[in-house]
Amino acid sequence: MTPQIKICGITNLDDARLAVDLGADMLGFIFYAKSQRSITREAAAAICQALPASVGRVGVFVNEAEPVIREILAACKLTAIQFHGDEPAKFCRRFPVLKIKAIRVRNADSLRMAAEYDVDALLLDTYTDTQHGGTGKTFDWSLAVQAKSLGRPIILSGGLTPDNVREAIRVVQPFAVDVASGVEREPGKKDPEKLRRFIEACKSE
Repeated sequence: MTPQIKICGITNLDDARLAVDLGADMLGFIFYAKSQRSITREAAAAICQALPASVGRVGVFVNEAEPVIREILAACKLTAIQFHGDEPAKFCRRFPVLKIKAIRVRNADSLRMAAEYDVDALLLDTYTDTQHGGTGKTFDWSLAVQAKSLGRPIILSGGLTPDNVREAIRVVQPFAVDVASGVEREPGKKDPEKLRRFIEACKSE
């Protein structure tokens, strides 16, 4: 089964339109100032307004205050929220859209925390001490297979590229795959050829 495709770190309308035209199902907008791929509420709202209604619009937040999330949720008409920090399970349940909890996977112990979250999907990303995401590094995909036993749809992230995503899909068979740095020319700017190859690889599996 072809997984859903989420292209994250969108910062401009041209990249958004290209991703959608090539077949992306969801676009991710990072509302975290310390990220190299951060976007303002105003810029994201303008892009979201130009997207087809069928495309998922995911807001990525890191330990953000609830009022700020709600303001951005309304302004951008987000269809999902991705919690990519240390947000407690109770906090994540407060919002009236699809909820995704990112788990930074270091080892099997990382999955214990994931079980606490009653969310619509778990996004598994690579753990580092210095970044909340966008590391460009993979983790042990067998842990993602283990995570499927938690009964939540799995979004596989972390170091995916046009060259390895087909194998990742074969091994994990996730609900969705998520990519940012693996299809970039530079942080925040997508490479059209990498984007095309990534989406083609996903759809060929």
